[in-house]
Amino acid sequence: MLAIIPARSGSSSVPSKNLAAVAGKPLLAYAIEAARRAAVVERVVVSTDSSTIAEVARQWGGEAPFLRPEELARDDIPGVSPIIHAVKWLEEHEGYRSDYVLCLQPTSPLRTAQDIEQAMALLLKKQADSVISVTPVHDHPYWTKTVDAEGRMSEFMTDKKPVLRRQDLPPAYVLNGAVYLVKREVLLRRQSFYGEKTCAYVMPRERSLDIDTPWDLYLADLILRDRASRGGESWNYT
Repeated sequence: MLAIIPARSGSSSVPSKNLAAVAGKPLLAYAIEAARRAAVVERVVVSTDSSTIAEVARQWGGEAPFLRPEELARDDIPGVSPIIHAVKWLEEHEGYRSDYVLCLQPTSPLRTAQDIEQAMALLLKKQADSVISVTPVHDHPYWTKTVDAEGRMSEFMTDKKPVLRRQDLPPAYVLNGAVYLVKREVLLRRQSFYGEKTCAYVMPRERSLDIDTPWDLYLADLILRDRASRGGESWNYT
């Protein structure tokens, strides 16, 4: 399996987010380390437009054999585009080809090597085209509201029956950004992480933090320092 970590230099929410210090390491390092620990991963390649990020990637054990073109480093570029570029670059310049491609966003530092391995096991077991990680929603869409210009509240989902008890809510999940695993031929043919058969790999909320704000960075720092003090990747708060 080829693991690709997209890590562009720009960030509209947190400046230099991919290099931000989290529990004594750059944020990027956690994705590289999780991939390197996973037995199913053969190569770990960082796709970036920054020579500084490329050097940090190498320091933490990742590869950075190219710099991403500027047109693929804009914040309006679909997330799959740099992954497709990396796959094609490796094939054209190194003759390297993997049947499975894994995208690991640096913004999910709580994912583990076991998450990667279990996602691959799920893809093979279900004979799926792709596996994408999700987590149970915290704020259920059935209880989501809208507020108009006059301050009046109404239902966001108008075609549902009222649900008054949490126990009666149907299961709902949200993408957590941690794992995007897809067959190479599906990725290139559909230009997407989604195939005709895409399965969900369900992760608990305690490993599903997706960093988008300074507050998220602060939480990640606290959690990872706590994890380090416990001496491992897993813990139990129950």
